[in-house]
Amino acid sequence: MMLFGKVPRQLCALKKLPWSRDSRYFWGWLNAVFNKVDHERIRDVGPDRAASEWLLRCGAMVRYHGQERWQKDYNHLPTGPLDKYKIQAIDATDSCIMSIGFDHMEGLQYVEKIRFCKCHYIEDYCLERLSQIENLQKSMLEMEIISCGNITDKGIIALHHLRNLKYLFLSDLPGVKEKEKIVQAFKTSLPSLELKLDLK
Repeated sequence: MMLFGKVPRQLCALKKLPWSRDSRYFWGWLNAVFNKVDHERIRDVGPDRAASEWLLRCGAMVRYHGQERWQKDYNHLPTGPLDKYKIQAIDATDSCIMSIGFDHMEGLQYVEKIRFCKCHYIEDYCLERLSQIENLQKSMLEMEIISCGNITDKGIIALHHLRNLKYLFLSDLPGVKEKEKIVQAFKTSLPSLELKLDLK
C-alpha cells in the first residue's frame, strides 16, 4: 500500500516524456480511474478524507483548516477522528483531476481557496459543476485559474455563483476571448470581488 500513493505523482511525471499517439488513450483511461468517485468510501470515511484521497491520488495538494503545511503525500494522510481534518485549500497544480471526480467536492464545507494551474483536464463543465455546489457557494473566498487551456468564457462566468468569492486571478487562458464581458459580469454579480486578469 505504501507504493500506491507515490504511483500517481510518478505516472503524472511520465506524461511529460515523448509517447506515441496511442499512449494518450492509456493516460486518459488511467486518469479516469484515479478520478472515479466511490460513494461508499465517502460514506465510510467522510467527504474531506475521501476528497483528500482523490486529490492526492491525482497529484494535487490539500491544506487542512488550522494547519500551515500542505499535505501532498498520499501515504502520510493524517489519521484520527473523521471530523478532525477539514480541507481549507486545494492546490491542483499539474494534477490530473477531471470532471468525473468533482462529485468528491459535494460534501466539503470549509474550502476557501482553490488553485487550478496547468490542469489539462479541467474544462468549463468542471467550473460549472464546482459553482453549483451549495457548500462551496458559501465557503469559497479565493480562486486562481492559470494555464488551463480548455477553459473558456463560459466556465469563468459560471463562477459568479460563488457568492462569497473575494479574489479571482485568471492568467494564460487562451480559450477566454471576451475579457470585458467577464469584467462586467463580475462587477454586476460580485461587486466586492478583486478580479485580476493576465490574459491576452
